[in-house]
Amino acid sequence: MKKNQQNHHPQSSYKEQATMIDTSKIKFRLEEGEALNSDLYNTVAQTVAQTLGAAQGKTTNASTQLRKFYEEIVMWEQKVRQSPEKFPEFLPFIKMLNAKAAYAEGRKLVDNNYKKLIAACLQQVDSVDTMTRFKFFMEAIIGFYKLENK
Repeated sequence: MKKNQQNHHPQSSYKEQATMIDTSKIKFRLEEGEALNSDLYNTVAQTVAQTLGAAQGKTTNASTQLRKFYEEIVMWEQKVRQSPEKFPEFLPFIKMLNAKAAYAEGRKLVDNNYKKLIAACLQQVDSVDTMTRFKFFMEAIIGFYKLENK
């Protein structure tokens, strides 16, 4: 049995590496005078959607699951936009999306790429503006994901 596990492990590692998500171009925090990457909601989001769609095995990134996360992101973005003074109070609950993504991965509803995407995005959420950019980015991903995974 160990022999099968050893042979299987490199293959699964290879598959994960072949379709590993690249979060390096996802940037919501801007320096003063810096413009938002004009491709963030276009080619960057499309590439992420394609990577998420390449999930193999028992774990699938079902569009319904991605939509569930998106809806929660929308809810939090609306709250922080309506009450910006409460942003520090809301932030711990917004960052709890990391735990929810980990739970979803544990239940094989999303893959490690999706959990990594959520973590990379949430790491940058530190203001109403970055929260809004996060919401728009996830909206773009949902749109491309639907196109890529009919």
